[in-house]
Amino acid sequence: MQRDYPLEKVRNFGIIAHIDAGKTTTTERVLFYTGVSHKIGEVHEGDTVTDWMEQERERGITITSAAVTCFWTPTYALTDKTKKHRFNIIDTPGHIDFTVEVKRSLRVLDGAVVVFDGVAGVEPQSETNWRYADEAKVPRVCFINKLDRTGASFEKSYATILDRLNKNAVRMQIPIGLEDKFEGVIDVLRMKAYYFEGEMGNQVREAEIPENLKAEALKYHNELIEKIVETDDTLMTQYLDGLVPDFDTLKATLRKAVIENRIFPVFAGSALKNKGVQLVLDAVVDYLPAPTDIPPIEGINPETEEPMLRHASDSEPFAALAFKVATDPFVGQIIFFRVYSGTLAAGSYIYNPRTRNKERIGRILRMHANDREEVKEVFAGEIAAAVGLKDTITSDTICDENNPIELNRIVFPEPVISLRIEPKTKADQEKMGMALNRLAQEDPTFKVSTDQETGETIIAGMGELHLEIIVDRMKREFTVEANVGKPQVAYRETISGRAEAEGKYIKQSGGRGNYGHVKIKVKPMEALTKEELEDLPKNTKRSPGFEFINSIKGGVIPQEYIAPCEKGFKEGLDRGILAGFRMVNVSVDLWDGSYHEVDSNEMAFKIASSMAVQDACRRANPVILEPMMKVEVVTPEKFMGDVTGNLSSKRGLIEGMEDRGVNKVLRAIVPLSEMFGYMTGLRSMTEGRASFTMEFLRYDTVPNNVAETIIAARK
Repeated sequence: MQRDYPLEKVRNFGIIAHIDAGKTTTTERVLFYTGVSHKIGEVHEGDTVTDWMEQERERGITITSAAVTCFWTPTYALTDKTKKHRFNIIDTPGHIDFTVEVKRSLRVLDGAVVVFDGVAGVEPQSETNWRYADEAKVPRVCFINKLDRTGASFEKSYATILDRLNKNAVRMQIPIGLEDKFEGVIDVLRMKAYYFEGEMGNQVREAEIPENLKAEALKYHNELIEKIVETDDTLMTQYLDGLVPDFDTLKATLRKAVIENRIFPVFAGSALKNKGVQLVLDAVVDYLPAPTDIPPIEGINPETEEPMLRHASDSEPFAALAFKVATDPFVGQIIFFRVYSGTLAAGSYIYNPRTRNKERIGRILRMHANDREEVKEVFAGEIAAAVGLKDTITSDTICDENNPIELNRIVFPEPVISLRIEPKTKADQEKMGMALNRLAQEDPTFKVSTDQETGETIIAGMGELHLEIIVDRMKREFTVEANVGKPQVAYRETISGRAEAEGKYIKQSGGRGNYGHVKIKVKPMEALTKEELEDLPKNTKRSPGFEFINSIKGGVIPQEYIAPCEKGFKEGLDRGILAGFRMVNVSVDLWDGSYHEVDSNEMAFKIASSMAVQDACRRANPVILEPMMKVEVVTPEKFMGDVTGNLSSKRGLIEGMEDRGVNKVLRAIVPLSEMFGYMTGLRSMTEGRASFTMEFLRYDTVPNNVAETIIAARK
């Protein structure tokens, strides 16, 4: 079977933004203009293509990322069918509770369209998403949306991008009018005006720039040329000699700079009023990379752990990354994957380096939100979904058995909030375990555990809304009725000092006994840069929140007992010293010990290690950590004093204030434990006129008086 589209004409990109910036509305216009849907769905009417879950339509928010395939010919080349490009688009959520969807989507995308609210500019989740895109090295184009709204300002929003995200953002367009006078846009590279006419703005009309905007457009045209030539030494030299590059040279140079993340083009429009979206799609074709433009994907050989590369080519061995697990009521479990190299046919076998097992691909689906199209084969650079994989989870590599490779895994944030949950009836009890297990497979930031003392089931997630949606999905999709307790903060413990300890486990029970003996040193785990991590000595192993240093010399503990020791240390850190919370950021150095020729075994060393790490941490000045949240409150000025005082009373640290239209924006860092039910208090304080957003920032040490209260409550 042949690929139906050349790789150079494929674009894999996501639409990312803060909640309510207009991502889903923009995606609906994209689907309409590309011919996927014949009617534009609206979020407020609950009939959008990509927000297909009941919970999404009821709340008017995106909860799960949705993948869509469509085709686009740039507006300047409508008569040239050779210019038609294939788009694989992922619409992602904007709410911080579902941030995992953005992180895992960016991991498998080649580019992103970042949408900003024309009134608010850069908002907290915009910053988080931008940081995720930086980590994944994903090229971006920016779209300042909602320029038809009262209080909209392209220049102010553009200034927030320069100030908070990146100084290399550059205007590609300026708006013609604003608010209710917003008519169209001026392309400052082509020096043309564009208007969007006909039903739903589907006819793009090119015209001359209005007389009153010519001087401004020329100023920004020259600015843009300077920004572009700065990225190329040869062009820069020619430009300084008075030679201005032609349009095609400028466009090609800009494309190269965008792909290298040296320039971020900024576009203008209003998705709701059907203005500007087509030109953003043209920019995706012109400036975002095809799979062939990005560096080869890095991985390791699972047998030898040597670095390996896979290029975006059908002729290379098959390698793909599973980035999402979803449960479909009609076909069962679906695994979304991105193909980096090679091809995969339905009915063939794949190899999973994590499980070291082969699995058979039943069917391959091309997804259109919750609609499916079955295909026989997928090629390099494509995003698809597989049915029939039982042991594959999020972040697994699937590859050719004869040429195995393990791609870098996606690192997910830890949950910060938990609830106790119990089934309402005996019948619900059996179904609840299965439902929670399924939901945990789908969402790596949702964790299920059992309280060892009470036997109660505890679910943990990224926020109150996250857990509310989980409980709602259990009820609707799995018909499980459950009672839930009050939200609990996911506290952690760590050590602030250094200590040594010895762990001995010796047991004689007639016949063969047990003997394990270790000596360890513990200290707080240091934060390291990427370069420092790469330079770590061979005897040091790091995972999130735990460092293990194997300093054993001369075989005083045989090699086969080192792994059980490491396992014992991890188990010992599962229950903290002060209040039983999991211990994090602990570095354990195993430096001495002894063994017995006959009585030593893996279990004895595991128990000895667990005892030693508990003893050492007890002496290393243990402290409790709490999640700190970055909070942004938007409030009318007259309530500013009340809001500030209230946040300060919640142990909040006010970081800054700024104007946003007629409102004030207050930024603060506040402990999560103080923020439960904050919305109700904020509404009553401000006559219902203020709003707030909150996202996890970091873990900080709890003050002594608060720590005493937490410890007392756990006893």
